[in-house]
Amino acid sequence: MSILSGKKVLLGITGGIAAYKSAFLVRLLIKAGASVKVVMTESAKDFVTPLTLSTLSKNKVYSSFTDEEQEGEVWNNHVDLGLWADLMIVAPATANTLSKMTTGTADNFLLATYLSAKCPIYFAPAMDLDMYVHPSTKNTFDTLKSFGNIMISAGFGELASGLVGQGRMAEPEEIVSFVEKDILSKLPLKGKRVLITAGPTYEAIDPVRFIGNHSSGRMGYALAEKAANLGAEVFLISGPTHLDISHSLIKLVRVTTAEEMYNATHQVFNQVDIAILSAAVADYKPAEVADQKIKKKTATMHIDLVPTQDILASLGKNKKNQFLVGFALETNNEIDNAKKKLASKNLDAIVLNSLKDKGAGFGNTTNKVTFIDKNLNNIPFPLKPKTEVATDIFNEILNRLND
Repeated sequence: MSILSGKKVLLGITGGIAAYKSAFLVRLLIKAGASVKVVMTESAKDFVTPLTLSTLSKNKVYSSFTDEEQEGEVWNNHVDLGLWADLMIVAPATANTLSKMTTGTADNFLLATYLSAKCPIYFAPAMDLDMYVHPSTKNTFDTLKSFGNIMISAGFGELASGLVGQGRMAEPEEIVSFVEKDILSKLPLKGKRVLITAGPTYEAIDPVRFIGNHSSGRMGYALAEKAANLGAEVFLISGPTHLDISHSLIKLVRVTTAEEMYNATHQVFNQVDIAILSAAVADYKPAEVADQKIKKKTATMHIDLVPTQDILASLGKNKKNQFLVGFALETNNEIDNAKKKLASKNLDAIVLNSLKDKGAGFGNTTNKVTFIDKNLNNIPFPLKPKTEVATDIFNEILNRLND
């Protein structure tokens, strides 16, 4: 999964010959998982059609302040469009458009949208060699960068004029790669490693039956995806679950038993900066596992159980500089029990959820949690989708890492 997955990208296309490449750029952005809306100047239509771009982006293409072809003129809101975007890419960016961007000239819909955008702006210049190296163009580049805009430098090659030199717009693949790397480099967990456990464990009784629980793994998977989207390299150790995850920064390790999860977490714990143990690990396992299916009998059946290894406590005992977070699912005296677990297992924080709260706990797409840190500060959150809960948890962790 690309870091662009789920991002809202506004692509601005200006009137240069390189505009024909914009169709390929839209396809690559869509393939990366982004939602794309296109704004183009009237002159850009000479090189690529709005129909092509709307078909590829599956969105309306904007080029003017009104849609005159509809019954009654409909105003296109450049402010809403600029605020919609998580990032904006102007590619190709001609010398004319770039110069207007420096002065705040808003004589077309693209420029008005650019001035309304609050997101990071990337621009990929495309012009002939002498234009690219002209002092006025260099001044334009410097001014735009001083505004916080990010330049994707032109490449070296044959130009439309027949000259060979710098000024050729970066290839669509290069633009996508540049944006991905730039986003990653600025993420708060860039260079960090995060360990997350998720799901249940299954402890075998015989080849057919097991002791388990109702954990779906959704909370842990949401945490893993959030950590990766914050730039971290993630080790996700998952018990049995139907869930899957695809992200270039996530390494998924599947296990079944508590012992397997214990061994997998200890293999990587010394390599990580943050560990969040959200898995619902079985506290007990059968003392003996039958090698054949146990036949049903009329008499009462007894299974001797022995404790499993306490993964969280063992990591708390061995931790050095890791920020260690546990989960506590409680049914009574929730806060007191969570605080006892926080202290006894040497944690930096614990995430409490209660089975008493409707919509929280196992098997739900939502959760309601309280984040408690080692200073016993309680931060309760309302019921939310687990993806949003993951964001809340990492916000609290980042606040403490940055203190």
